[in-house]
Amino acid sequence: MEQGLAKYVRFFRLWIFIAAAWMAVAIPAGAQKKDKNKIPPPPDPAAEVKAAMLGPDSQIIDRTIGEALGYWQIGDIESLHKYYADDVVVVSGAWEPPVIGWDNFLKAYQAQRAQVTSARMDRTNTLIKVNGNSAWATYQFTYAAQMNGMVVQFRGHTTMCLGKLADRWVITLNHSSIVDSTTPEPTSSSGPSQPASKP
Repeated sequence: MEQGLAKYVRFFRLWIFIAAAWMAVAIPAGAQKKDKNKIPPPPDPAAEVKAAMLGPDSQIIDRTIGEALGYWQIGDIESLHKYYADDVVVVSGAWEPPVIGWDNFLKAYQAQRAQVTSARMDRTNTLIKVNGNSAWATYQFTYAAQMNGMVVQFRGHTTMCLGKLADRWVITLNHSSIVDSTTPEPTSSSGPSQPASKP
């Protein structure tokens, strides 16, 4: 009887081992077959852009734009130049032809700067898309300054194209569009950061 019991236990163990092995193979195969029948959701363009914005190049470009705007505001043309390509194209929000090349941009910038004081530019809603060694960025801006004893304020959009030169990003196209502006008002003691808005 002991031999029959031992034989039965061995048979039962073998059966459990075979069943466990079969389940180990069958369950993942069934899950894979189930996943193959599912239709994947279409790619979300917003998610793709957000993923691209989180990459290191996007962060470098964001910092590049911020630093370029900082040097632009304080008038440091030596530092500003390192952020712009020599063959940059700049399209202003005014009705005028594009400015081509760093030297021409510098002349236009210095002529504008000679007419304003206490200029300030704030950037919001920046979106950056990187594609290899090229990228674009777009943002909204608010620009306020004192010009000829009056406070002026402009709101608009800027789109930039950038290229990677060696290990740094440079602006190759800077296009701004003015959406709204205020009527110039006499300068108050509060300065350009608090101009009255357009009615």
